[in-house]
Amino acid sequence: MKEQIAESKMHALDYWQVMRNRWGVILLTFFLVLLASLVIISLLDKKYVGRTSLQVHQSSKTRIFNEGSSDGERLNFSAQFLETQFKIITSRETLLLVVDKKNLKAIWEMSEDEAVSKLFRMIETQEERGTEIISIEVYSTKPEEASDLANAVRDAYEERRKKTENERVGTVVTALTGKLKSQETEVEEARIEMMTLMKQNGIVDIAFGSAGRGYTPVQGVSNGNFEASQRNALEMRTQVATLKANLENIRKLSGQQLIESALSLGIRDATIENFGGKYKADKVEYQNLTNSGFGKRHPKVVGLAKQIEEESRILGQAAEAYRDSLTVQIKNMEDAIESLNKISDGEREKTVEDKQKTAEYAQAKTRYEMRLDLLNQMRETFLKTQVEELLPRMPIEVHEVAKTDLTPARPNVPLLLSIGAGLGLILGLVLAFFLEYLDTSVKTLDDVERYLGVPVLAVIPKDVGILHKQSGLSPDAEAYRILRTNIEFNRKSADANAITIVSGGAGEGKSTTLVNLAYICAQGGYNTLMIDGDLRRPKLHTFFDINNSVGLTNYLTTALQLEDVILQTPIENLYFMPSGILPADAAGILNSRRMSELIADVKNRFDLVLIDSPPILGVSDASVLASEVDLTVVVIQHRKLPRTMLMRVKQAIENVGGNLLGVVLNNVDVRSDSQYQYYTSYYTYYSPTNMEKARPVRSAGPAATASTGSVSTPSRSGSPTRTTDTNNDDY
Repeated sequence: MKEQIAESKMHALDYWQVMRNRWGVILLTFFLVLLASLVIISLLDKKYVGRTSLQVHQSSKTRIFNEGSSDGERLNFSAQFLETQFKIITSRETLLLVVDKKNLKAIWEMSEDEAVSKLFRMIETQEERGTEIISIEVYSTKPEEASDLANAVRDAYEERRKKTENERVGTVVTALTGKLKSQETEVEEARIEMMTLMKQNGIVDIAFGSAGRGYTPVQGVSNGNFEASQRNALEMRTQVATLKANLENIRKLSGQQLIESALSLGIRDATIENFGGKYKADKVEYQNLTNSGFGKRHPKVVGLAKQIEEESRILGQAAEAYRDSLTVQIKNMEDAIESLNKISDGEREKTVEDKQKTAEYAQAKTRYEMRLDLLNQMRETFLKTQVEELLPRMPIEVHEVAKTDLTPARPNVPLLLSIGAGLGLILGLVLAFFLEYLDTSVKTLDDVERYLGVPVLAVIPKDVGILHKQSGLSPDAEAYRILRTNIEFNRKSADANAITIVSGGAGEGKSTTLVNLAYICAQGGYNTLMIDGDLRRPKLHTFFDINNSVGLTNYLTTALQLEDVILQTPIENLYFMPSGILPADAAGILNSRRMSELIADVKNRFDLVLIDSPPILGVSDASVLASEVDLTVVVIQHRKLPRTMLMRVKQAIENVGGNLLGVVLNNVDVRSDSQYQYYTSYYTYYSPTNMEKARPVRSAGPAATASTGSVSTPSRSGSPTRTTDTNNDDY
């Protein structure tokens, strides 16, 4: 997870780096698009707006047939209804009214269809958020025309709404009038039918004509007798069933059991009811006396026993008499039931006939009442519609009348400029990343090692000057100390001390790199010789203000001695061989036996020999020098040459048998390119405030300042191969 976060962060830094490197392109694109936006805005016509707002009321149709409205209907009104009104406002019929009233055909000098189309393009309608208010806006190049047309469109819309409402109400009134007449006829027919049935069947409906509903017909005598006989028979059957149950319970009982059963059945007999309670109480008292210790001969016990015996005798007689009477009662009641059944059979047919007549009347009366209710509702609706037709039409309510505004509403300069600025920034970023995608130059250390397969010996910061001309100790010198150290440890032997500095093209800083490297090496105790091998456009002599008339070409083409062409610079341990007079065939001179002998000789005399050369892709001189020396260092300017050309540089060196030691990445903006901060941390650590003052440079003799004077060259065997300076130059 941490690796993914780190990778994401790295990509974000890469994007930021691209923007920093291409900030010029981004800013240029931004300002160009912004300028184009200003030009376009200045060319656009200024338009003024006439704005009127109104509240639209829905048609009264819902109020006539439906007194309330649900939440769903309300939402439907707010959404679909207002959307419909937008279409009506901008419809052809509405705009035709405006064109005719304002005589726009003559004013605009165009046909009716063209005028309607133009007016349609000038109108914008919208709903004010959270309200039921519609805003009508008309845009025109003339402020008076904009406000006048906005009010005219509103008036035309209101006129159409009123016309539609009048037509709708008139249609409803006409339809209701015809329907009322038809319904009145149906009600009258139903009333006549009901009255005829009432008269024919002899029905008296006391509820007819009253405020209530329903009917109460007077039933006939047969109907009453039949129902009464049915009720009496039912009651008698219930009594017979009860008597039979009592008789069954006491039929086989006698003596004490008969008495107990009669008392438990609750027989309604005067003797049993009077003596039953007293009999039970005496038995309870007798039981209490015996339990209390009274003997059977005790006067109270004897008296109470006689009393109980007498009561038992009376109750037994009463129970037997009741049992005998039950049979008689049951027989009498069964005879009565049979008589009632005979009466019911006679009245049944007449009662059914009365019921049929009553039901027929009830149906006729129901039809009459339903038709009468519908007629009353239609009359109520008709009255409401007539009242509404008389009321003034208010389909809209105006909340704002369009007034002339002398401030242009379009173009919206701040908005368009903001869009232009945003578009310019986006296009700038897109262009920057597109150019970065197309850019195949060397951007990172990984590019060098991936495509050339050689190490990066040093990263030289941007705008590094000539070190020996700077006062004090410059922190930029640390980059060349790193280069010196990497050369020392990357060459295979100490004898490989002849190095040529080449580049793919002109202006990549190889001469400056050579001079500063030679200066740092001389400070480190190396006897260092600089040879200007660029016989096309020599430049090294300009860094030391030395005459270039006598040098390498003179030595190669004449019998001059080495001491005659090597000059000592004002810097201790640093020597210089100018290019001399420029020859016609520079490659031929360099590719000579005497040049090979020269290199072999100076290698023995000096600790380090640095040879400047022309661009290797431009001429063949650099290839010749690469084949003669021990090592070749390529200077590559950051973000300049494509990778394919750098690969050709490497191929050119290897084709002549040269030994490519590594690459110096030059002119890197380390302050804006974060990936090089690790390699250039000396900017902080080796700032001038943290360094000691520079020691004074040892003055050279007169021979060093002379333009053609010679000096005696030092012997490499007699000089130290490596020393440590007081500033801790070596690592």
